[in-house]
Amino acid sequence: MRAFSFRRLMLASTMLAAALAPRAQAGEEELDPYKMLRSMQFVQDSVVSGDHSAAEMQRYLLGQIDKRLRTVDGAIFEDPRNVDATLIYTMSGGNPATLEYLVARDVQGYFDSRVTDVLRKYFSGKGQMVLKPLVEIQGEYKNKAIGPYLALIAGNALMTSKPEEALKMYDWARLTAPGTIVEEAALRRSITIAVNAGMIKEGLTYSNQYARRFLHSPYASQFADLFVALAVENVHTVGLEKIRDTADVMDPDRRQAIYLRIARQAMIAGEMELARMAADEAAKVKPTTPNGKDVLANFYGGLANVPTDNIAKAAAALDQVPDEILSPKDKMLREAARAVAQQVLMEPSLESLAQDNGPIAADSNPGIDENAAGHEQPADGQIVGQDPQLAAAPAPDAPVADQSAAAQPDPAIDPIVTSARSKLGEIDKMLEKDSTPP
Repeated sequence: MRAFSFRRLMLASTMLAAALAPRAQAGEEELDPYKMLRSMQFVQDSVVSGDHSAAEMQRYLLGQIDKRLRTVDGAIFEDPRNVDATLIYTMSGGNPATLEYLVARDVQGYFDSRVTDVLRKYFSGKGQMVLKPLVEIQGEYKNKAIGPYLALIAGNALMTSKPEEALKMYDWARLTAPGTIVEEAALRRSITIAVNAGMIKEGLTYSNQYARRFLHSPYASQFADLFVALAVENVHTVGLEKIRDTADVMDPDRRQAIYLRIARQAMIAGEMELARMAADEAAKVKPTTPNGKDVLANFYGGLANVPTDNIAKAAAALDQVPDEILSPKDKMLREAARAVAQQVLMEPSLESLAQDNGPIAADSNPGIDENAAGHEQPADGQIVGQDPQLAAAPAPDAPVADQSAAAQPDPAIDPIVTSARSKLGEIDKMLEKDSTPP
């Protein structure tokens, strides 16, 4: 985890706890919502910066702000900072019902009804119905405190129908709220759009930025999924060096993990060169215990090398990997690779080399004596006087060879082929399920 200022977080938490204590006993007023919001924003930004211990404090603050807003005197919203704080709270994971509660009692018109109406429909799942007013309102408020948050939800609403417009909204959110949870969310969703739309150059740029700024976010696993998909599905366009450029900015643990994921997905996709590169890079990151990730890297490298001329070495390497470090799916992949390697390396048996006698040849037909007078030797592969279309047919009284023997598989190979087909069928079913988008 990134070395974050734990002292700063503890100081902020202590100050907030003191502020939230029963202050009425001392004759003091309770804390304004906008002041409480500042503490919540600090904690949220700490979480995406890598301090996962702050997540519990975030939930606590959301609950405290909700209680405060439901008991506050309406006159407090004469200060527009408290209005903005309420809207930002709602757009930052707060309870939308609380905003409804306040708007229903807003007889003075402190809240902009256009904004509250758009938010109401957005949070009820009707964002597509308010795209136009949402974009217009974001333009009007883009330089205000709620601007980055409106840009973020506008981008969310535009992602499917107008991805390029959504990217503009996300760019504005990142520009006006750097280093915050807003930037993290906007950057991560920008990668999603780029990957889905095949915007490879943009996807690489966003991925590199995310790896540099938010790799320790609790949402970084989503980024990892997106980056692996971008690398594997577009490897021939992206190139190995671009993949390395992004992976190299990561700390060793995460760099090794991302390479392992790339190696596995590349092998499944049949991109063996990428699989070998990623496995090699993962193995080089740092040495670990005998059952550690470098062994897993060698395992993926061995799988990728099965189709090469080093198949014997690759097969031996697969057998050296302990079962306890492999997932059930990895074990199935190994069984499939073993079956393929076994078939390729198996020496042919004498039975498989034997030639089938086939139909009785013409020179063994007792009814024809090619040396007898009046019989000419066949010319150009035909029997003299016989219709060429019938030349391949045996003589009427010639015994027909039993064809069933030719159709029988080699008894030495059949068990292996049957086993391999069964295992490969299981792998196909597993991979189909594994490749289904979440």
